[in-house]
Amino acid sequence: MQRPLTPSFGLLSKSCDRNLLLLRIGWHCRLPRASGLQQRLASTSSGSTSERNDDTSNDDIISSTSSRNGSFASPQKSRTNTNPSQKPTERPSTLPPDWDENPDLSISAFSQLPSSNFGVNQHMLINQEFKEALRQILWQFRAPIRYAFAYGSGVFPQSDTGPASASALHPHPSPAISTVQKGQGKMIDFIFGVSYTQHWHSLNLHQHRDHYSAAGYLRSYLVSRIQDQWGAGVYFNPYVTVNGTLIKYGVVNLDTLCRDLSEWDTLYLAGRLQKPVKILRDDPRVRLANQINLISALRTALLLLPPKFSEQQLYSTIAGMSYLGDPRMSVGAENQDKVANIVKHQLPNFRRLYAPLIQNLPNVSFEDPRHQLADWIDDPSTDTKLEQDMDPRMRGNMVRRLPKSFRAKLYFQYQSKFQIPQVEFDKMMEEQDDTDPTRVKRQQGGKFEQRIAGDDQQALMKEVSAALTKTIKWPSATQALKGFVTSGIARSWRYLRGKWEKNRQGRRKAEQRKNKEEKGVKGS
Repeated sequence: MQRPLTPSFGLLSKSCDRNLLLLRIGWHCRLPRASGLQQRLASTSSGSTSERNDDTSNDDIISSTSSRNGSFASPQKSRTNTNPSQKPTERPSTLPPDWDENPDLSISAFSQLPSSNFGVNQHMLINQEFKEALRQILWQFRAPIRYAFAYGSGVFPQSDTGPASASALHPHPSPAISTVQKGQGKMIDFIFGVSYTQHWHSLNLHQHRDHYSAAGYLRSYLVSRIQDQWGAGVYFNPYVTVNGTLIKYGVVNLDTLCRDLSEWDTLYLAGRLQKPVKILRDDPRVRLANQINLISALRTALLLLPPKFSEQQLYSTIAGMSYLGDPRMSVGAENQDKVANIVKHQLPNFRRLYAPLIQNLPNVSFEDPRHQLADWIDDPSTDTKLEQDMDPRMRGNMVRRLPKSFRAKLYFQYQSKFQIPQVEFDKMMEEQDDTDPTRVKRQQGGKFEQRIAGDDQQALMKEVSAALTKTIKWPSATQALKGFVTSGIARSWRYLRGKWEKNRQGRRKAEQRKNKEEKGVKGS
């Protein structure tokens, strides 16, 4: 059972503040030299060398880890800033060569990660008081939460304004939540990663029976079976009030989460983590699996893009992949401008998430001198250009390194397209089998992968998009249907009405933009 909240929590914050003050004193004389882009891209947060099961996120141990790594993090901005700029100044360690070829997803400590600050790009900095308010919500659950993140428009803005009627959504929110959400009162979404599903629900049903629908009467065994065997393996409780704040939280087993991140069997949670989220509790195994997820998203996006493209195109492609096949998009239960809104308002965070990975891929690079400007990473008005190598050999290696479940779907599609006999195809797949623990094989693309990568660009886009749709469509549809059982009819209907309203607002704004553009053309 997790320890209760005690006054020592505040003492820890004060201690961190004193350590950060010491860093500020010797800032200019002790900053290590680093190349311009690397120095700016390094996260202010840093990896821990010991497993942590409490709320201590990476951005809380800046001073201790920076000192241990021989580097120093920049001071945080004022706590009153609702959208603080992250000034990355710690030199990042280069990712080990081919770290994703044979990853060990059985690790149990941060010291077992490939490098000391591996995966720090996953940690976004948000307003300090807002972060503490989110953590206080986690502390209201006695059931052990091993990994947790908050996501969505309640944490990261996706628009400049919101519905005025939503201001009273939270009964008694923290002042930090009201400030960051600018009084719009958006429901905050969480995902909780847990080790033992039935045990977790048993404890949570005892403490928070009101969070569950009538399905809670089935007790923890059947609730856990519903979670693990229906849909994408997530059990959602929406529209529940914790600490005066309206939240929705989904519970997932850590094994299910890591499998989706590393293999893309549903892309349900992997797709959410391909966009900026706020990690509140970290886990070494999930961090490693998520880094595989992020670099896989980057490789998949590159297969969908032309030789030259912009940052906006890259991040829009990545953010849009998880919505292919999502039933919410086809039934009007989602804003059609959602992807554009996410990228527009979170461009700096997308840079923090993916720019270090771009630096480590040999076949793509920034071709725009603006990325070397001192304020580039925090400048949303700058849309830098990139270029990728279209050599089928290089792109064939990307195909070979796609996540296992997703790659299998793409292979079967091209088997049919290229009319490869089943016997020959089976032999080729057996030679490429990388599941045998006794065989350590380099994931190099062969003739089949190079042939896929050398396909006409439009045809390749069609096949990759079809594989993404097949991956997402069924798990998302069954997960949505499961929501009527786990959330109840009333709360599910309330959720759908909110989504439909967002869709209508998006359509109205699109029509207004179209009319404005037409008037501008007539006026000229």
